[in-house]
Amino acid sequence: MAFWHLKSEPETWSWEQQLRAKTENWDGVRNAQAMNNMKAMCVGDRAFFYHSGEQRAVVGIVEISKPWFPDPKDATGKYGQVEVRTVAGLPRPVTLRAIKANPQLAQMWLVRHSRLSVAPITEEHWHAICRMGGYDG
Repeated sequence: MAFWHLKSEPETWSWEQQLRAKTENWDGVRNAQAMNNMKAMCVGDRAFFYHSGEQRAVVGIVEISKPWFPDPKDATGKYGQVEVRTVAGLPRPVTLRAIKANPQLAQMWLVRHSRLSVAPITEEHWHAICRMGGYDG
């Protein structure tokens, strides 16, 4: 299993919407590096659901339930999406400020390349953020 970071503006797709939908396509990614990261995702991989914008916090966990497939809304065939299934909310959201304050997370993609919307996370970083958020699942 691999671990990922998925970033969304709450006004575009919020954790509350994800909770209601339970399963949803993660689409709209146009950055080439982020798209390549999505292409590397496998069913069963886990991802943090991160609210960007004002909140800037990891708020939940999703699981990849369908690997990369073409976005039917993209006439060029260049872009794609993955399907994600809700796993759990974090008992305590983990803010970007808290992540940056943790020396163990200094090399995390979110810290080093904060604009990338889809990025890999090491197992060590995954477990550190889960602990910070009070999630033991």
